[in-house]
Amino acid sequence: MSWNVAIAGVTGAVGQEFLALLETRNFPAENYKFLASSRSAGKTMTFAGRDYTIEELTENSFDDVDIALFSAGGSISKHFAPIAAKKGTIVVDNSSAFRMEDDVPLVIPEINPEAIQTHKGIIANPNCSTIIGIVPVWPLHRVNPLRRMVVSTYQAVSGAGWQAMEELKQQTRDVLDGKEITPSVFKHPCAFNVFSHDSNIGENGYNVEEMKMVHETHKIFNDYSIAITCTCVRVPVLRTHCESINLEFTEPMEPEQVVDLLHQAPGVTIVDDAENNYFPMPIDATGQGDILVGRIRQDESIADNRGINIWVAGDQLLKGAALNAVQIAEELLK
Repeated sequence: MSWNVAIAGVTGAVGQEFLALLETRNFPAENYKFLASSRSAGKTMTFAGRDYTIEELTENSFDDVDIALFSAGGSISKHFAPIAAKKGTIVVDNSSAFRMEDDVPLVIPEINPEAIQTHKGIIANPNCSTIIGIVPVWPLHRVNPLRRMVVSTYQAVSGAGWQAMEELKQQTRDVLDGKEITPSVFKHPCAFNVFSHDSNIGENGYNVEEMKMVHETHKIFNDYSIAITCTCVRVPVLRTHCESINLEFTEPMEPEQVVDLLHQAPGVTIVDDAENNYFPMPIDATGQGDILVGRIRQDESIADNRGINIWVAGDQLLKGAALNAVQIAEELLK
């Protein structure tokens, strides 16, 4: 069976990754519809050897569309996704608009593909940092339930879109040339700098990105007993997020057990060469669908060998966004 597929936000960074993945993974679509804002409407794009005209995203865009991949921002999703769903389109949404809605499944196919079957027209793609962090944690949690997880993120500017990536490139040139920097996408200079994630700070002192990781992990794992705390920051890297993750388990967990479990886990590749001090890095994870995991070691500060530290790197635009959404669409075909 072939499907009619629409991509909302096709000109953005994630939209472009949608196209590359749909082509390389031979997604069985009969027709594609490329949707964007009025600024891009009328332009043409070449995909899989064919030219497509970009159409303006409107309330009439989803007639005869089976699956729509959304990456156009939360406000756009909030307005158009329910309209598409009412017309019979299944929406896979990459924004935060529906993630914590009770009747919207929040899905990582390596963890909870069965949740897809509960959809009512909209399926939510989790936050990039959540996906990158918990894909390798899930196979451990299944065997030895987590008590607590402490996460520190090192997030690439790609999480804020292609404009942020261009800003980092330009600021780097300006700094090296001795020119003054004027931030635009971010409030602070991103070149040669590190700063707290640019989402808003709540009354509890945590920013939105940090609380997303807490709430989304609980929902995806369907386990609200895990104590989770996060600190999320931006680093001057174009693409690929890294995370330091400290895990406290219910029972003892040895590094050798972690390695054995992760070797069998889908979507994970171990990069853990202590002899050569070679561990997951953005330059290696960029363009990779798997999450790279290394620095697997005992946390000696936690009693009874119940603590493990890991370091992960994952491409924010791939598994952290577009790839996860396309995998959800592939599960729908099944």
